Amino acid sequence: MNKNVISQDKNELSNEFKNSLEEILKEGACKLLKQAIENEVNEYLQQHSDARDKNGHKLVTRNGHLPERKIQTGLGSIQVKQPRVRDNRQGEKFTSAILPKYARRTPSIEAVIPSLYLRGISTNDFPEALRAILGDNAQGLSPTNIVRLKQIWEVEYKDWNKRDLSEKHYVYIWVDGIYFNVRLDDDRPCILVVMGALEDGTKELIAIHEGYRESKLSWQEVLQGLKSRGLSKAPSLAIGDGALGFWAALEEEFPSTRHQRCWVHKTANVLDKMPKSVQKYAKGMIHEMYMSPNKKEALKAYDAFMNLYESRYPKACQCLQKDKDKLFTFYDFPAMHWRHIRTTNPIESTFATVRHRTRQTKGCGSRMATLTMVFKLAKDAEKHWQRMGGYKLLGKVVRGIKFKDGEELNSQEKVA
Repeated sequence: MNKNVISQDKNELSNEFKNSLEEILKEGACKLLKQAIENEVNEYLQQHSDARDKNGHKLVTRNGHLPERKIQTGLGSIQVKQPRVRDNRQGEKFTSAILPKYARRTPSIEAVIPSLYLRGISTNDFPEALRAILGDNAQGLSPTNIVRLKQIWEVEYKDWNKRDLSEKHYVYIWVDGIYFNVRLDDDRPCILVVMGALEDGTKELIAIHEGYRESKLSWQEVLQGLKSRGLSKAPSLAIGDGALGFWAALEEEFPSTRHQRCWVHKTANVLDKMPKSVQKYAKGMIHEMYMSPNKKEALKAYDAFMNLYESRYPKACQCLQKDKDKLFTFYDFPAMHWRHIRTTNPIESTFATVRHRTRQTKGCGSRMATLTMVFKLAKDAEKHWQRMGGYKLLGKVVRGIKFKDGEELNSQEKVA
């Protein structure tokens, strides 16, 4: 038999198998979604089965089905018919957490759109890009719909920037300034990012603001904006790069907040002033400073570095010496928190991939598009942020209980 014929037959069989498999998966997804929604409705009905009117009739009942609608998923478009619930209790209404009223696509698709846009995909190229990811069934995501989504996200971002913060108390905050490319602007805007840890250990995105990384005024705008929306309680500790204008702004807006310089930034800045031939060993010595079990050992490692390199690489040592008082602050906080508060890694790990990708592309079309897309990506990432280890100790930090070398001091002891 001809080899080309055999190859063609194999390709046809492969495509047929692929299509059959996709149909099986899609059918399975439909069944699972239907089952999940049915269970959700049944649980709601059971939960309120005792609610009755004066005639003994149930106030919460099923009432047929809502009109069938299409939901765009990673497997393509699937049809969903959702049960309707009649809730006659005053001021109460059933809303599905699995399938919200106006949802037209799964969250994974919602996340991929800003991700693609931020990486340089133009609006007109979206249908083709999404077909490559989702297959030929990626419908309902035309350039017009993409523009409409971007407008919705811009409104979401502006509303988020006005939210009330009066009930919030962030024990720790991390700050950084991240650069992105913009196609329609000669300047590279810096996105000022603030995230924080609440007393229960939950990490939250606090602010995303356009500004200048080294500008005190830019950071004051951020902090004053937060205060104007009710954030009155000062964080116990702020973590960030020493080059930020944030520190001068913090001294004015929250003077009681203690400072911790990021060891990742500091290490990079110091090594940048040393030849590559010595960087590996020097990095190991710096690592020993912030990984020491107590501050005494850390300062011993610091002195060893200075004695070894001060005469040969004075600029590197000056860079390290400049922030000495702010590099070892973390030793005055619970040891279980050290890995969280020594660096700005909570921010870096979220934005590292995005920042790398935008260097390879022409970036977003406008400043507002950049802000909006960064906001959408960060909010999506926020869902996966883990609670801080040792979060039960955060309450003690808030109450002003003193720690030395990571251990709580007895009330009779004084801080050395």
